[in-house]
Amino acid sequence: MVLHTLQSDWAALPGFARSTVWIIIVTIVLILCVAYLTLWERKVIGWMQLRRGPNRVRIFGLLPGAGQPFADVFKLLLKEVIVPSSANKVLFRLAPAIALVPAFATWAVIPLSPRLTIAHIDAGLLYVLSLTSAGVYGVILAGWAANSKYAFLGAMRSAAQIVAYEIAMGFALVGVLMAAGSLDLDTIVAKQAGGPLAWNWLWLAPLLVVYFISGIAETNRAPFDVAEGESEIVAGFHVEYSGMAFALFFLAEYANMILIAALTAVFFFGGWLSPFDGYAVLGATVLGRPSFLWFALKIFILLFLYLWLRATFPRYRYDQIMRLGWKTLIPVTLVWIAVEGVMSYYHIGPWHGA
Repeated sequence: MVLHTLQSDWAALPGFARSTVWIIIVTIVLILCVAYLTLWERKVIGWMQLRRGPNRVRIFGLLPGAGQPFADVFKLLLKEVIVPSSANKVLFRLAPAIALVPAFATWAVIPLSPRLTIAHIDAGLLYVLSLTSAGVYGVILAGWAANSKYAFLGAMRSAAQIVAYEIAMGFALVGVLMAAGSLDLDTIVAKQAGGPLAWNWLWLAPLLVVYFISGIAETNRAPFDVAEGESEIVAGFHVEYSGMAFALFFLAEYANMILIAALTAVFFFGGWLSPFDGYAVLGATVLGRPSFLWFALKIFILLFLYLWLRATFPRYRYDQIMRLGWKTLIPVTLVWIAVEGVMSYYHIGPWHGA
């Protein structure tokens, strides 16, 4: 009875009120996920290097290391935010927000479950492309506004890298658009129904590799973290930032990691679709039902690949990174888009029966 009343009250709320509630919930969950992603990263890399990782700060005396993210937050909150005397004061303070906002705003159109998308936009793919491209402005402004040669050099390197891999990422999504025939993210997920062999990863495998590598480069993560080459330019575009201003860049980086993992799951791994969908034995059971839990599991696995790559590969040289982006990934996407055109013409793969 109580549940029925709550459902009725929820349905009676206007659309903007329900959207506001979900925005608050998603934002809080994302912030907590970012906090514990930093802990998980340190733990995973520690295990791979045969050490323990953070294991001192506990929560209520339990779970060794579980309180480390909160200790880091309090440390950054208590540090002074120093603005260089020769910096552009307005842009210097604005840059972290410009880097952070797109990472959170993009979640408005991501289908979290069959019945939950905060803002259903028919051209959701264009919305995603526009917002993921906007983060580079925060990087450029941070490097320029600081009036520091090291920060400016880091910003230029990062901007050139992001632009190069943004093109490859965009071309990879053209292939997804051709396979789904729609810009709507819900439709892109629904078109992949039928089990893992019906997901886009099979027919768009080269584009999946290009998209995921480009996502790592877009977020300035190892082995593409030349923007933060400590041995060369101290700390890159955010070298002059401290306290919570630095924490916002840190938050944006990890929020973008979760975002890229979520988008990869949506575009290539069926989003909230069950891996048992389409199988007679388990497809009709609870395991075969589409759910947010499947979406979260796919994000978890893709984030683990992020951490695995960081623990495995050394940092690439800048010329190697640019060569990979311009001379390898972009040509691969163009060739596979042409292959998709041939498959579409002869009704092969996702276009079978079209």
